[in-house]
Amino acid sequence: MKIEITFKELKDSGYIDKSINEEIQANLIARIKAKQKVFEGLFGYEDTVVPQLKKAILAGHHINLLGLRGQAKTKIARSMVDLLDEYMPIVKGSEINDSPFQPISKYARDLIAEHGDKTPIDWVHRSNRFFEKLATPDVNVSDLIGDIDPIKAATLKLPYSDERVLHYGMIPRANRSIFVLNELPDLQARIQVSLFNILQEGDIQIRGFQLRMPLDIQFVFTANPEDYTNRGSIVTPLKDRIGSQIFTHYPKSIALAREITEQEAKISKVDKLAIQVPELAKDLLEEVAFVARDSEYVDAKSGVSARLTISAMENLMAAAKLRLIETDSDKTTIRLVDFMSIIPSITGKIELVYEGEQEGADEVAKALIDSAVINQFEKVFPNIPKLEKHGVKTPYTDLINWFDNNFIELNYTDTDNEFYSNLKTVSPLIDLIEEYASNLNKKDQVFCMEMVLWALTVDKKLDKSENDTAFKFDSAGISNLFQRNN
Repeated sequence: MKIEITFKELKDSGYIDKSINEEIQANLIARIKAKQKVFEGLFGYEDTVVPQLKKAILAGHHINLLGLRGQAKTKIARSMVDLLDEYMPIVKGSEINDSPFQPISKYARDLIAEHGDKTPIDWVHRSNRFFEKLATPDVNVSDLIGDIDPIKAATLKLPYSDERVLHYGMIPRANRSIFVLNELPDLQARIQVSLFNILQEGDIQIRGFQLRMPLDIQFVFTANPEDYTNRGSIVTPLKDRIGSQIFTHYPKSIALAREITEQEAKISKVDKLAIQVPELAKDLLEEVAFVARDSEYVDAKSGVSARLTISAMENLMAAAKLRLIETDSDKTTIRLVDFMSIIPSITGKIELVYEGEQEGADEVAKALIDSAVINQFEKVFPNIPKLEKHGVKTPYTDLINWFDNNFIELNYTDTDNEFYSNLKTVSPLIDLIEEYASNLNKKDQVFCMEMVLWALTVDKKLDKSENDTAFKFDSAGISNLFQRNN
């Protein structure tokens, strides 16, 4: 916390007054020269979005981040706060962060005229120089720009023609700060029009007051592609006044997606120590989102947010934590059967097309998990033949034949030792793991054993049924009393 000083002390300190563009640019250049990371926590954008952001900042542009939901648009905007100076001097008591060197409000001009070098100077931390507003249809000009305040007029005994009766909206209060307007197309067209002069000329008009207020603001807008939402669009003259439009995107690899999930998922240190997550389970979780983005049942224009896998990871960990509580165990490992607990994370994060609605959200979610399992399975094991020729043995023949006279139930609530011991009773499954997954650690090998059984059921080589506590795998085509009785 910096102490209050006078205007003279500020000048004597050698402080140089800068516009917000100059301030951000100077700090950006300093970071680049020092080989420091400019934007923290933006995985997968190093060669695409980040270079465009740097250029937009160096150009002094207002920025529009255009992309589907869950592409870190708001995170990008918030990370720009780190490019501000730690503290900014203002005329003490100013509602709109007046610079003592270039005051723009009547209050600040009058105070400096009265006190001169003795004008008190206060400091604003950069964390208080970030303003964010979600554009909704009920947002009006008064919210953003301001209005006449009759209570001020009555209290100060001033006529409505006096500038001091004005109540400033969010944008004037964001002077010398970063102002983020999320979901810009949702803002009514007539409200978007009110931003024209602020972006271009810097003047504002409130109830007939024509004020020349050269507001110094770094605007960042976010929006979904206009072909996705029918709620509205960005009016052309406003787009024309936004210097740079930058397209965001989803992570392009499983590895990058995993980093995002690991960074954003809210999991306690205690849970991380008690619950182990196989590497294959982490990959499978991300694969679900990749499959969803290509699914014929999911509306591609709406996108599949990165929040799907973040929420899904939290649900996975919750399922394992519940097992710890119910079995009174100290440690457990995520299993493939635990992936049923991520269905609520999927159904709440995707928008279905007509065909998907006909199938039902739960069934689509299960189909996405099945497809993800197959994709991950085929990275470790040979493809499962669609048709089996009589007398021709495949890598899975012995395993499928084993189920002619046997079955296996995998219980959610079994301890890890019980769960693994149960899987080991399927001897052909052990042979498959030794042949194709011997290079993996034990946790991943156990996960692979489940994945083989699951993949064979997706390809109709085995049957899979489920009740509240377990999955049962048995020979394909056998009537499943297990499912009917539960």
